[in-house]
Amino acid sequence: MSEERSRAEERSLEARLEEIAQRVRVCTHCDLWRTRTHAVPGEGNPRAEVMFIGEAPGYHEDRQGRPFVGAAGQYLNELLQRAGLRREEVYITNVVKCRPPGNRDPLPDEIAACAPYLDEQLGVIRPRVIVTLGRYSMSRWFPNEKISRVHGQARRVGDYVVVPMYHPAAALHQPALKELVEKDFEKLGEIITQVRAETATTADDQPEEKPQQMRLF
Repeated sequence: MSEERSRAEERSLEARLEEIAQRVRVCTHCDLWRTRTHAVPGEGNPRAEVMFIGEAPGYHEDRQGRPFVGAAGQYLNELLQRAGLRREEVYITNVVKCRPPGNRDPLPDEIAACAPYLDEQLGVIRPRVIVTLGRYSMSRWFPNEKISRVHGQARRVGDYVVVPMYHPAAALHQPALKELVEKDFEKLGEIITQVRAETATTADDQPEEKPQQMRLF
């Protein structure tokens, strides 16, 4: 693919994500719009191989309109390095795009109201790996699981490899989890390397398909 064509496609993806973001910013599909300062659609590389999905914006995110910019966001940046990633090459969003009052847990109707936006973002970005941060994003793919049992374990779900992780804030609030979270992110780097390798081995015969199995499952 020529560089000019590649850039044109990237601009098209950026435009589609911005159109979704514009609708998120004026959304009134649940009551969270009444208390928000800014909605937080998400940000990152429109061609990201890896997409991180948290739970909901917090205080700083609500003020800036950007995901993961508070203390948990700073820690996430450190964790990305452990996985061999840079923030600018991934995409980061939440299952709920507006801050719940007092940072309470998101409610089922709030998650449901935002679900179509997340569906659209996934459809545009088409990541190979989805990393869920926290139990509310995990439950979208694994509704009956406990994060304490499945954290750090990659599983194939349709077109995606989904890796449930503890939310970075959990490690900040519970220092005993910190070593576990950091090891999970180091393992994430291995998972991503394997996804890339398996994709490369099938590229000649099936260039548009993603790997169907992983030894890490």
